[in-house]
Amino acid sequence: MAGERLHTWTAPLLEGTLVRRYERFVAEVRLGRRVVRAHCVNPGRMEGLVRPGARVWLSEAAPGRALPFTWELLELEGVLLGVNTLLPNRLVRAALEQGLVSGLGGVERVVPEQAFGRGHRVDLVVHRAAERALVEVKNCHLVYPDGRGYFPDSVSDRAVAHAEALARQARRGVPCHVVFTLQRADALGLRPSPLHAPAFVRALRAAARAGVRLHALRLLPSLQGIDFGAEVPVELEGWDLAAVARWSAAYDDASGWVRKDGRVAGRSARAR
Repeated sequence: MAGERLHTWTAPLLEGTLVRRYERFVAEVRLGRRVVRAHCVNPGRMEGLVRPGARVWLSEAAPGRALPFTWELLELEGVLLGVNTLLPNRLVRAALEQGLVSGLGGVERVVPEQAFGRGHRVDLVVHRAAERALVEVKNCHLVYPDGRGYFPDSVSDRAVAHAEALARQARRGVPCHVVFTLQRADALGLRPSPLHAPAFVRALRAAARAGVRLHALRLLPSLQGIDFGAEVPVELEGWDLAAVARWSAAYDDASGWVRKDGRVAGRSARAR
């Protein structure tokens, strides 16, 4: 049901202005008259989101951590986005426990980080009456002008391996699911990106044919917490690749991070 709370901030978030993303995992943010460093919990390019001057919100970390803040939210053209990629597993777990994911009702217990197959780990194992389902969680923040979220925003061998491992389990009769989280209210659906990761597109299509169920959850970040919005379609074909390439190129200057030597990394990280 839309509006169900999945996550509540434990303390009020602190509003600031993004100065730069530095060395991938650091966000320099102006809070009042000072510039602080916050943990950027996002290993990807953050395509289109690295916009100096944008309004951002930070949470305070526990005392003693090297980076005393965590970058949680970003405002982009009036839309609040969640940028912390540690949250999606918790958000999906909450959605499962509240019965908000189609085809996964009647949940009795959700166990995180379990080994399966040949050296793989799955994000969540869902225990229901007489069934144990494997659930892999993927976070998507990139939404193009067609209103669709595209995942991932760069080549991801890890995502390919996850899809292939779940496909093998599904062929053996194990219930398997991939749940994409879209931490923004303007997403109409989810597509694997043929521009950034064609191998993942192929792997996800094969997984779907093998019986892996695909879900995409539109979530609603706010300064109070993150709510469930709706389950939106996962579309495995039908995109205009030329349009996607134009949109991606337009976002290049708002992607990546500044390295120690002053150069920018993580731009134009599209598959060739």
